Amino acid sequence: MNELKVAIAQIAPVWLNRDATLQKVADYIRQAAEEKSDLAVFGEALVPGYPFWVERTEGARFNSPLQKQMYAHYLDQGVVIERGDLEPLAKLCAEHQIATYLGVMERAPDRGGHSLYCTLVYIDKTGEVGSVHRKLQPTYEERLVWAQGDGHGLRTHQLNAFTLGGLNCYENWLPLARAALYGQGEDLRIAVWPGSNGLTQDITRFVALEGRSFVVSASGIMRPSDMPNDLPVYELMMENAPNYFANGGSAVAAPNGDWLLSPQTEQEGLFCVKLDHRMVREARQNFDVAGHYARPDVTCLEINRERQSTVRFAE
Repeated sequence: MNELKVAIAQIAPVWLNRDATLQKVADYIRQAAEEKSDLAVFGEALVPGYPFWVERTEGARFNSPLQKQMYAHYLDQGVVIERGDLEPLAKLCAEHQIATYLGVMERAPDRGGHSLYCTLVYIDKTGEVGSVHRKLQPTYEERLVWAQGDGHGLRTHQLNAFTLGGLNCYENWLPLARAALYGQGEDLRIAVWPGSNGLTQDITRFVALEGRSFVVSASGIMRPSDMPNDLPVYELMMENAPNYFANGGSAVAAPNGDWLLSPQTEQEGLFCVKLDHRMVREARQNFDVAGHYARPDVTCLEINRERQSTVRFAE
């Protein structure tokens, strides 16, 4: 029970195609199960894909017909959990006894159904959805297409000897978001990213050292060849296109900050790493951020985990 095998699926989505991307995710969950992994992890907003077009097509132009057209398409391809969009994956997890963290663009009926949330979903080994964490604050151009989340999904989960917690991208830079998970006993952080080794190089090891925890950074890949040529932004996206819109950077750090998997770039693939929980217990001997090194009588964090809504009904 001390050991946990984690599989990071660093893959490109079938961009802005929900069903095809979910099928690709399912294929990688099967591969992870064949490797006898306990946990499969995927990048931020993988289903149906990160909004790479925004910064390259004047996404901030008000009332742009092109931006409206792209947003409507993005919305149509969003994941509606209540509709059962993730049920096939949940059944697959139960069938293969593997847990999964998956980044999706969630179309949320409880918020009217016409806004998108960058959501990290945890499905346990029995196929139950354990948490649905909506990104607290979209970053920079993401705010043009994503809504603000809430604290409802700031939760941890038990898997073997480990206590798992997950955050989206720049949330991992937020001290209080990190503290919210540390205080619940987190010793394995799942950090999901759209794909950039520039993002994962420093923060992965920093969080490992701060939390004396394992940190798994899961990133995506996106190449110009992954862009469907039938989208209205295709030609604009191809103008001066880089070799990679997202170059990966998936990595794993140990509680002492050492790389167990250094950042992997410019390739799709499944990367498997075994974690030994004894390393957590050893590292916490001299520093435990929520335990013997904390002073809750001096500083204490209050967290609102209520799912936010614009209406309240009294029957």
